[in-house]
Amino acid sequence: MHHAGRIHSLETFGTVDGPGIRFVLFMQGCALQCAYCHNPDSWDTKGGRLMTVGEVLDEIEPYVPFYKRSGGGITVTGGEPTLQAPFVAELFEQCKERWGLHTALDSSGFCDPHHTERLLAATDLVLLDLKMIDRAGHEHLTTQPNDRILAFARHLSDAGVPMWIRRVLVPGWTDGMTELLALGEFIGGLRGVDKVEVLPYHRMGVYKWGQLGRAYRLEGVAEPSQAEVDRAYRLIGQGRRTAEVEAAIANL
Repeated sequence: MHHAGRIHSLETFGTVDGPGIRFVLFMQGCALQCAYCHNPDSWDTKGGRLMTVGEVLDEIEPYVPFYKRSGGGITVTGGEPTLQAPFVAELFEQCKERWGLHTALDSSGFCDPHHTERLLAATDLVLLDLKMIDRAGHEHLTTQPNDRILAFARHLSDAGVPMWIRRVLVPGWTDGMTELLALGEFIGGLRGVDKVEVLPYHRMGVYKWGQLGRAYRLEGVAEPSQAEVDRAYRLIGQGRRTAEVEAAIANL
């Protein structure tokens, strides 16, 4: 059976969402409402356009040689792709069966792991966005607590699914020293984290908030400097090492 999915948009030559050159499919619908979201038009679960798995495969096919040659593949992002897990699972299975493509899932992790078993079985890499470790801070930033997200990260770790952990660095919001050390410590307790990416907050989607008649809560927040990004990597690394040292001592 071919599932249909609600699609926000697609990109044929993505270079920032996983290794190599990638087909990037943006799914429609998200339960979080991040204050810095550059696709607030993707939140509405009834928006977007319906496409079948077959229609998406037709969009991918002409570019498969480029994806293969560059060590790339397909990344499904959003919105939140796990909201449409059966569709994404079938799409990933078909991409593997037909072309042996590398599959990446870009997720907030705000989902029930039991709904994603089939999807994760066909996923080579999860790009997991850990927006904040502090629960109250996360709720203020996204309108939702982070319990499910941290549980999903632990589930991926236990299941042996490779991860890239991402943090959008928003000055004054997600860049506190305690917060970044805590993020590092949390990452240090996970298995299978191949990479940590600090993504500088940007203002490219701000105009969409105006178009939707929504107030933009980060008005006046500047994009972080390279020095601020470097500091974040250092603090995350420090926290991660602390967790690894503690784990090593515990195992003595």
